[in-house]
Amino acid sequence: MTARADGAVSIAALLLMLAALPPAATAASAAAVEGTVALPEAAAAPAAAARYPFATSYEVGEPDPPAAVVYLEGDLPAPAPEHAEMKQERYQFAPGLLAVPRGSTVAFPNRDDEYHSVFSYSKPKRFDLGRYRRDEEPPALVFDEPGVVRLYCEIHDHMRGTILVLDTPHATRTDAGGRYRLDGLPAGTWTLVAWLDEDTVRRRSLTLRAGDTVRVDFPEE
Repeated sequence: MTARADGAVSIAALLLMLAALPPAATAASAAAVEGTVALPEAAAAPAAAARYPFATSYEVGEPDPPAAVVYLEGDLPAPAPEHAEMKQERYQFAPGLLAVPRGSTVAFPNRDDEYHSVFSYSKPKRFDLGRYRRDEEPPALVFDEPGVVRLYCEIHDHMRGTILVLDTPHATRTDAGGRYRLDGLPAGTWTLVAWLDEDTVRRRSLTLRAGDTVRVDFPEE
C-alpha cells in the first residue's frame, strides 16, 4: 500500500515537472521552411453548361486560382489520417486542389441547388458517387493509396478537382501568391517537393538543423 502511494506521488511529481517545462523547449528543437513557388497564370474558365439543368438559377463561380502543394519527402513517420471536405459549391470543386495524408477520409457535400455526380477514374482511387442533391450526403471515402486523384462531375463537364494523397506528415498548400511555410520539421537531410500538377513537380535537397528557418524558393523552370 505504501509502495503504491509512493509511486503515485512520484508520477504526480513527474507530471508537474513536465508541465513546468517552457513550451518553447519543444518548438526550439523543430525547424521550418518557407518561401514561394512560381505559379502559372490562371487559365480562362471553359464555358459551363449543365447536362441536366435543374436549378432555377445557374451561376457558375470562378475556379480556385492556381496553387501548389509543398511537402517534405524522406524517411518520415507515417502521417496521421485526417478528415477533409471537397465541396461542390457554385458549380466548382472547393477547394480545387486538396492535399491529404494517406488514410484520410474525404467528404463530398453538395452546396448547390442542383444535382452533382462526382467520380474519378484515377488509379489510386476509382469511385462514382452517383447523382445527389444538396440535402443528400454521399458516403465519405477513405484515400489509402498515395498518388493523384482527378475528380470530375458527370453532370457539369467544366468541373475539375484534384486530391493529392501524400505519404508524409509535413505538407501545406500555397496561397494565391505562391507563398508557403512548413513548421515543426525534424532535423536531417530531406527532399522538399513543390507539386503543381503531374507534369510539374519541382524538388530541392535541403539539410535542416534544430531551430533553423530555411528559405527555399521554387522559381519557374
